[in-house]
Amino acid sequence: MDKNFKEEKFTGFTKFTPPLYRQRYQFVKDLVGKYEPKKVADLGCADCTLLCMLKFCSCIEVLAGVDICGSVMKEKMHRLSPLPVDYLQPRERSLTVTLHHGSVAHKDPCMLGFDLVTCLELIEHLEESELKKFPEVVFGFMAPSRVVISTPNSEFNPLLPGVKLFRNPDHKFEWTQLQFQSWALETARCYGYSVEFTGVGHPPRGMENVGFCTQIGVFVKRNPQTSVSTQSEKPTEAVYKTVFKAVYPCLKDEKYLQNAVVGEVIFTAQIIKQSLLKRLMSEHGEYNGDPAERKSKFQPSVSCFSEDLGKLAVEKSMESSVSGNVVYIPLATIFSFPRVNQLCGTFEKLSKLVAGQVTLSNDGSAVMLNTEHEDR
Repeated sequence: MDKNFKEEKFTGFTKFTPPLYRQRYQFVKDLVGKYEPKKVADLGCADCTLLCMLKFCSCIEVLAGVDICGSVMKEKMHRLSPLPVDYLQPRERSLTVTLHHGSVAHKDPCMLGFDLVTCLELIEHLEESELKKFPEVVFGFMAPSRVVISTPNSEFNPLLPGVKLFRNPDHKFEWTQLQFQSWALETARCYGYSVEFTGVGHPPRGMENVGFCTQIGVFVKRNPQTSVSTQSEKPTEAVYKTVFKAVYPCLKDEKYLQNAVVGEVIFTAQIIKQSLLKRLMSEHGEYNGDPAERKSKFQPSVSCFSEDLGKLAVEKSMESSVSGNVVYIPLATIFSFPRVNQLCGTFEKLSKLVAGQVTLSNDGSAVMLNTEHEDR
C-alpha cells in the first residue's frame, strides 16, 4: 500500500510545502549525504519512492527494500532498473538493488550487514504482536549502525482537516511525543543505541509545543562491534521472497570501463583535432583546400566546450600533427586530460583498453583521425 499517497489524500497534507512525505525522504537523503553509508535498507518501502531517490547517491553500493505488500512493489519496481544513461555513464562504484516481500516481524539473513535502516511511517501499521518483535528484528538481529524511524505525532492531529482519530484507516495506533520517545529510549537502552529526536512538518507559529507533524527518531549504535559476537546465533534460513534485483553498470567492470574510456578518448581526440585545424586555418589562411569549405567542416570549434577544456585542447593541439588528410594525436597527450587520466590511472592501462577499439598509428603511439569528415 502506498501509505504516503493515501495519508496525504486522507489528511489534506497539501498545506505542507514541500509535501510532508517528500520532507521525510529529504531528511533521509540528507542523512545519507552526511554519513555516506554503503548499504541502506528501507523497511516498509511501499512504492519504492525513497529507494528511487537514494539510488542516485554515489556512496551507496547496496540498496534493499522490504514490504509486506508485494503487489505495490511489483507495480513500481521498474523505476529501480538501470536507464540507458546508466550504461553510457557507468557509476564509479557498484550498485545492487533488491526488493523483498516479507514482514518486518521476521528475521532473514539477507538483511544483515546494513549501515543504515529506514522505517518511515511503518510502525503505526504494525499489529501489537508485530510491534513487539520489531525491535529485536531491527536492533537485535539486523543491528545496523544507524536506524531512522518516523511516525505520526498524534498531538498534531487536531490541526489537520478531516482527522478524527487516526490519519490513516490502516493505522493501529498513533503516539504522542512522550509515548514515542518513551518507546524509542527504552528500545535504544535495550539494544545498545543512543537516540535523538527531531521531525518534519513544523507546527503553526505560537503552537510549537505541539511538535512536528511527523516525529523522527535517529538511532546510533554505541559500539558497532557488539553485534559481531552474536553472528553465530543468527538464523540462516531465508523467509523473504526476492521479487526484484538489478545490478547497475560500474566502472569496476572491465567491459563498462573500456566503453567509457574509448568514448572519452574519441571525444578528447575530436576536440583536439578541431582546435588544431582551426589554428592551422588561422595561421595559414587555408589548409590543403578551400578555407571556407574547411571552416564549415570543422565547426563547431572548441568554444562549444567548457572554457577549461577548450584552453587545454588549444594547448595540447600543439603536440599533434597533420599528414595529408590524417590528424595524429599522441595517446600520451590524450592521457594528460583529467577525465581520461582519472578513468585509466596509468598510460599502460589506457593503451590496453583502446587497442583494437580506435584507429592507432602503426606503433600504437597516436590516435588517427581523418580531416575529411567527423568520425562517427
